[in-house]
Amino acid sequence: MLVHFTKMHGTGNDFLVLDLVSQSVQLTPEIISALADRHTGIGFDQLLAAEPPTNPEADFFYRIYNADGSEAEQCGNGARCLAKFVYDKQLTPKRKLTFQCINGLISAELLPDNKFKINMGEPNFSPEQIPFRTPTQEDIYRLGGYPTDDQTRAAADIEFIPVSMGNPHAVIQVASVSDIQIEEIGPWLSTHPVFPEGANVSFMEIEDPGRLQLRVYERGAGETLACGTGACAAVAVAQHRQLVSSTVDVAMPGGQITVQWQGPNHDLFQIGPAKKVYDGRIKI
Repeated sequence: MLVHFTKMHGTGNDFLVLDLVSQSVQLTPEIISALADRHTGIGFDQLLAAEPPTNPEADFFYRIYNADGSEAEQCGNGARCLAKFVYDKQLTPKRKLTFQCINGLISAELLPDNKFKINMGEPNFSPEQIPFRTPTQEDIYRLGGYPTDDQTRAAADIEFIPVSMGNPHAVIQVASVSDIQIEEIGPWLSTHPVFPEGANVSFMEIEDPGRLQLRVYERGAGETLACGTGACAAVAVAQHRQLVSSTVDVAMPGGQITVQWQGPNHDLFQIGPAKKVYDGRIKI
């Protein structure tokens, strides 16, 4: 069948976006991974779909699939793109939207100058809710046994803080994001047994209380140019440790977003752009 799609990106994190309200498509992991191939398919970090909601409080069901075909719980950059998509495609006239995700509801607001504000909910540091396997809850966790590429050195310890932004994250503070082994540490920690559902791994460099640099290895996708939930997780962790202010600009290889959090018992917000690249059709 011939499927209509839109290619979009949020600060370089790129997506194939489908309207599954007015068209019906049977997606499988094999189909998704084939479409994600940047040489023989369309190429993207995640596939996003707008579906009819099952929750009466929601405007759309927001479905997210990684490039390997696995389903993800949340995607912050994708939420901004989906908000622009459903509005531009006239699937809704509303500028304030509620999306149903597999882990609950989030809200999106269309702002001037092609900016979108997403209420990501409150960050969750509870190991059971992330989920993260640990006998006791700690401020910082340390995992030993990371294999180094130096035969003369013992296996290294990795320090990180796990948090959920609707999906699991591990945040590592580093001196410089330009000097990290993201393609080695990222998949090692992302698939470690302490994360039964896997995790996105964020490497955070704090420049000052209002700005940080970030690189993210996303489960099921690898390093991406930007990760919205990764930016939110990094700010949540940094503020939890009283290292940043309540409003932080997060710079990633693909661009910058702003994250706002007043601390515990408050929802966290992210503000950033969303851009359409092109519309297309493909036979599936």
